[in-house]
Amino acid sequence: MAVLSLLVLASIACAQTANLFPPGSVVGYPGPTPTGIEAFEVATGPAAPAQTNYFPLVRFRPSDEGANGTYDPFAVSFGNLSPALSLPPATFSPDFVNSSALIPPQCTLNQVHLLHRHGSRYPTSGSAPASFGVKVANNTGKFNASGSLSFLNKWQYGLGAEILTPFGREQLFELGVSFRVKYGYLLDKFANGTLPVFRTTSEDRMLKSALNFAAGFFGIPYEDQYHQSILIEATGFNNTLAPYETCTNGNNANSAGGSAAVNLWVPIYLKDAAARLTAQSGGLNITASDAYAMQQLCAYEVNALGYSDFCPLFTQEEFKGFEYTFDLSFWYSNFFGGPYVAAQGIGYVQELVARLTQTPVAVHNSTTNSTLDNSAVTFPLNQPIYVDASHDTVISAIIVAMNFSSLAATGPLPTDHIPAKRSFIVSQVAPFATQLAGQVLTCTEGNSTESYIRWLLNDASLPLTNIPGCAADPYGRCLTSTWLAAMKQRIQQVSFANDCLANYTIANVIGANITDGRPPKSAVFH
Repeated sequence: MAVLSLLVLASIACAQTANLFPPGSVVGYPGPTPTGIEAFEVATGPAAPAQTNYFPLVRFRPSDEGANGTYDPFAVSFGNLSPALSLPPATFSPDFVNSSALIPPQCTLNQVHLLHRHGSRYPTSGSAPASFGVKVANNTGKFNASGSLSFLNKWQYGLGAEILTPFGREQLFELGVSFRVKYGYLLDKFANGTLPVFRTTSEDRMLKSALNFAAGFFGIPYEDQYHQSILIEATGFNNTLAPYETCTNGNNANSAGGSAAVNLWVPIYLKDAAARLTAQSGGLNITASDAYAMQQLCAYEVNALGYSDFCPLFTQEEFKGFEYTFDLSFWYSNFFGGPYVAAQGIGYVQELVARLTQTPVAVHNSTTNSTLDNSAVTFPLNQPIYVDASHDTVISAIIVAMNFSSLAATGPLPTDHIPAKRSFIVSQVAPFATQLAGQVLTCTEGNSTESYIRWLLNDASLPLTNIPGCAADPYGRCLTSTWLAAMKQRIQQVSFANDCLANYTIANVIGANITDGRPPKSAVFH
């Protein structure tokens, strides 16, 4: 009874305290609140806006960089753990040197489709950084590190798991603000009383990313300005923003190519680092795998805490090797070198075709959700703005499904050296808060007025010349009808039932020379 009384008293005290801090709607006196016209920077700006910084993260110097060095580790070292930055116009083709996110001349914008990744997060549960933390904790008092490694004597692992970091929240808020400044004008094209429907998944970092985006895009309060569709991300639920949940071959031995490639590469590029760090450890044996975990700690601690003592332990070449681990991992498990990857992304392509043709998804034979996608309320087909939040590996799978094969032009990646030239670099494709934006345009050429589509990956135009029927264009445009015909053909070519669900084995994913995201002829079906 006494305990109950205490709880009642505590509840009363909390209520009384809350009454001392009423919300703004109760306080009143807001002052003038007129709004202005919507921004439309991609059509009215003299130059394209660009994401060029990573404030408040602190830039570090690799161990071999001088005081006047210009090495930017955030842009070239962290793979998919890098913060998204705007890419130079000619990143994916020298033909796009004058292209940008600005609307091309003689064109008007009708619609924009945004697919973005969540923001910076803590490591996934049970990953290498946490395991290295356990190793250090279990050996506390048994080693006495010196030199640049002396911080390890008192270091303790303190990162969370999987949820957004403060910087990750900032990234998505800023993405929302920038998207409103770029494309806010399109909000005026929604029918009166119609609210936009944006999508995300139920995973905590996904939902929080979507809400931070909304806070930046709509302003606070944002709840009554749009509808947030939350797709369940769990085993057994069809979800085009988390398609791996229902793709069997993406979760068995056929998906091991990426980790196998990384395991071959790590002992090569970190051999010297392991010996150097062990010599400084004062009794703690540091293997190449440990050094790899320490590089991951560098990236994760910078993203979470702003700076990391692990970063200055490694050279510029070792950071280049570190980035290459992500390229290898993605290529063989989440990009054109994975046998099920096109199938994982094809459901989103089906939805994209439905939106662009304003025709409901007719056949649900992939990861599309027949309940949500068949409702005009939860899956509208006439929005001027679409925003979908997803994961890095899903965005890379969608890129494969959409057949942006110029990113695979240099072919499979070697596991024993970094090639002099490669068309696929993960930090360009899938960093934290990456954005893939499709602009649907009406353009006038002479006496002809046609609908075009173009795709921008982190503000750089993607070539569409590999898409059947799409001609070379200085802005990366293709006739919408031509592009749609190619996507419909691609949907027919990619079989989710075969690639994701069929019982097959691939003896050696790395050696299978896969370049189209589909099972090779060498796959053995059972």
